Amino acid sequence: MMDKLRRFQQSLLGGEEDHEDEFLVESSGYWSLSPLQRLYAFGICLVAGLAFMLLSLIVFARPIKFAVMFCFGNLLAIGSTAFLIGPVQQTRMMLDPVRIYATFVYIITVILALFCALLIHNKVLTLIAMFIEICALIWYSLSYVPFARRMVSELLISCFDTDLS
Repeated sequence: MMDKLRRFQQSLLGGEEDHEDEFLVESSGYWSLSPLQRLYAFGICLVAGLAFMLLSLIVFARPIKFAVMFCFGNLLAIGSTAFLIGPVQQTRMMLDPVRIYATFVYIITVILALFCALLIHNKVLTLIAMFIEICALIWYSLSYVPFARRMVSELLISCFDTDLS
């Protein structure tokens, strides 16, 4: 298994160099991670983010603690993909015209949820902001699946259609 992983890593690196023992590899004056290190960092951030989101359910009765843990977990999970595709590419994808509104709503509601939880200490506003945050995150995630947004939109329209004809 490790041999296959090394061959995969070497094929991505384009050479026979062994970067397994190095944490950071300097290339062209910038710090970069090897493909294996990127996978590890992605996995660690994703698992940490999911753990924070799951642990936040323990303190659900205390919306302020819940909001802080949930938002932090969300940011870790979203940020984990930056290790796979790079922060610049991820920013480009988030600012793509298809995702720009969902990205904007998501970022604003994360900030708003934290603001309501930490500064205002209003549980109702915090929960409302977090509900909108979750909806924006779902809508943002659906933009990566072909035709998913259209299917969800049509499903919601058919479920909430009040036409009595």
